[in-house]
Amino acid sequence: MTITLTARALLLDMDGTIVNSDAVVERCWRRWAGEHGLDADEVMKVVHGRQGYATMAVLLPDRPMELNHADNRRMLEAETADVDGVVPVPGAPAFMASLVGLPHALVTSADSGLARARMGAADLPMPDVRVTAESVSASKPDPEGFLKGAAELGFAPADCVVFEDSEAGIAAGRAAGMRVVGVGPRAAALAPDVAVDDLTRVRVSAGADGGIVLTVG
Repeated sequence: MTITLTARALLLDMDGTIVNSDAVVERCWRRWAGEHGLDADEVMKVVHGRQGYATMAVLLPDRPMELNHADNRRMLEAETADVDGVVPVPGAPAFMASLVGLPHALVTSADSGLARARMGAADLPMPDVRVTAESVSASKPDPEGFLKGAAELGFAPADCVVFEDSEAGIAAGRAAGMRVVGVGPRAAALAPDVAVDDLTRVRVSAGADGGIVLTVG
């Protein structure tokens, strides 16, 4: 079945959506779980989509937030230095190439250094407009990042389509009033507007009215 969506702008999560960084995430977060006596498998169920300090607050709710922020800084340093196994999600190179000249933005829980490292390792072009961890006061599932991305591109939330892979990210997109294309197995179970295994079946073209036409199928 072919599904068609129209939009004025696309807002793209990074990890799990256009970049497969699961190998690094597993290494860094399993190490952190061991340091804090937590079940690593349970930790891995909640790490995706949020900024590190927000994940830590979920896992260690009684811990002082300043300790979470300190650990988050160390986590970002470790993740930025480790790009072994970082690759594009299948179909991402062609998908990103098709966005040239069309309104789109990166909206990621990574900071700018980590975003550059992972996009570079995956050999994907960095969008001109990007909302990173430094740009927001609240982590996904708060919609702030997506709303900022839409505002910077100059479009209403309802005119934007979000590409996301995680529960926190999909919740953020919905809270922003945007339609969501869920990418990958994590997203498929969360009832996004459209679910795809990866980006190989997604086609992007310019609409006759200057908008964007998304075809999935």
